[in-house]
Amino acid sequence: MAKVLLLDGFNLAFRSYYALPDLTRSDGVPTGALHGWVKTLWKLEDMERPDRIAVFFDEGGSDRHLQLLPEYKANRDEMPEPLRLQMDSIREITRLMGYPVISQRGVEADDLIASAARRLQGSPERIVVVSADKDLAQLVDEQTHQLLPAPTANPRLGWRRLDPDGVVKKFGVTAAQIPDYLALVGDTADNIAGIAGVGPKTAAKWINAYGGIDGVLENAAEISPPRFRQVLPDSGELLRRNLKLVRLKDDFEVPEFTVEPPNTGALADLLASMEMKHAALQAQERYGLGLR
Repeated sequence: MAKVLLLDGFNLAFRSYYALPDLTRSDGVPTGALHGWVKTLWKLEDMERPDRIAVFFDEGGSDRHLQLLPEYKANRDEMPEPLRLQMDSIREITRLMGYPVISQRGVEADDLIASAARRLQGSPERIVVVSADKDLAQLVDEQTHQLLPAPTANPRLGWRRLDPDGVVKKFGVTAAQIPDYLALVGDTADNIAGIAGVGPKTAAKWINAYGGIDGVLENAAEISPPRFRQVLPDSGELLRRNLKLVRLKDDFEVPEFTVEPPNTGALADLLASMEMKHAALQAQERYGLGLR
């Protein structure tokens, strides 16, 4: 079966940046994230043998999320300056490898990935979403799997694949129930507050018992632990707003993407200009004259 990889660009770029030391060119230009990015894409090429790869990036804030929650992601630190300085080169390296770079101002990359995955549903391709973002687990089904990068804090865990059974094992709920789960527990990374005191195990127990947020609210009077029996009815508006925030929107226009032959000469030149001489030689060995 043919395979297409949908990459969460910023998620992987941040991991590339933090996975390696602060490498720089001789004039002080940072290059650590570039080293990590090239290694990551080549690792995916070798490990997955995909027929197509597309890389998705955020571009500005997410309009739909900010309309619902002006504080959305407001708790995040600014992108480290050394990483910001490398982002244009990360995008350019990706294009020179032959892979499309997809973004849309005001639309989160997760929603673009969801839209691409929906469009590919029913095609004769295995879809692999590459990201550590738990929101994207809601896309997992028999055709679509999620590939989690090795954690920077514990790289020995390696890359991990989530199929439908893997989602249940990791979260205690099905992929379709991930939005209900996140609505209850919240998402500190995105500054989304859940119900205070409701952790993953409690959320999974309620969802398995009552099916989702609607069922949980309808049965609040018998919820255990009893201390939540009054909290839940008072939290209905919060939970329904959270559902809108965490449920991916999959009806954005995503361009048709195809893989182009790598521009080996330009790629090797760019890598050499960053004093990534070994990577430049590897690119020439890997891609030859630009034919895969």
